[in-house]
Amino acid sequence: MNTVDKAEIENFEKIADSWWDANGPFKPLHKLGPTRIQYIRDQITQHYGLDKDSLTPFKGLDIIDIGCGGGLVCEPMARLGANMTGVDASEKNINVAITHANKMELDIEYLPMAAEDLVQKDKRYDAVLALEIIEHTSDPALFIELCTKLLKPEGVIIFSTLNRTAKSFALGIVAAEYIMRWLPRGTHDWKKFLKPSEIAAPLRKLNFETTDVTGLVYNPVSGKFSLSKEDTAVNYFLTASHNK
Repeated sequence: MNTVDKAEIENFEKIADSWWDANGPFKPLHKLGPTRIQYIRDQITQHYGLDKDSLTPFKGLDIIDIGCGGGLVCEPMARLGANMTGVDASEKNINVAITHANKMELDIEYLPMAAEDLVQKDKRYDAVLALEIIEHTSDPALFIELCTKLLKPEGVIIFSTLNRTAKSFALGIVAAEYIMRWLPRGTHDWKKFLKPSEIAAPLRKLNFETTDVTGLVYNPVSGKFSLSKEDTAVNYFLTASHNK
């Protein structure tokens, strides 16, 4: 079993030192960060019937972020009370994440490994996050299966990725990489983008039900991201859980 695309790992390791630079090559992730956490918070609290207005709604929950990079999601999730674990196939990314978490005095477990390595461990999680990572794997169907194996029976899994549409090519690659230069050229391969149905179908075969699909939309006038039930043409989230 192998989901790691070595070329993808090498691309990200070249810019690993810039994870926490809000104006660097990971600028889009910093800009969409608050909206992404809002979506995750809403989905997990709804799934478990938790108080979403609590300062620490995830207290007591074991949550893992697969492909955590420098820890941009792990840190706010830890502040919301989660027992947080971050894994990444790049040891350089993990080292950056550990250094920053220590600086922030946050207790987060970071592991330099791929999903296929992690399933060999006994640990299972209340929520699995796979954000902006599946389009960088070598075998998306296998990656989805591995993610589900890391989940407790009553758990919830959240993916986010880019849709494979003409609009995502125009905005996700041409605009983001060549015009606005938010990302280094070659960061994404449009052919590896996945339609929501291409995540939902393998999940269904694994007896998982897709419970939500929501788009993530950028407004160039306000410079902000927002959630949209209608527009999933570029970025989107997909949430799923075991069929009851």
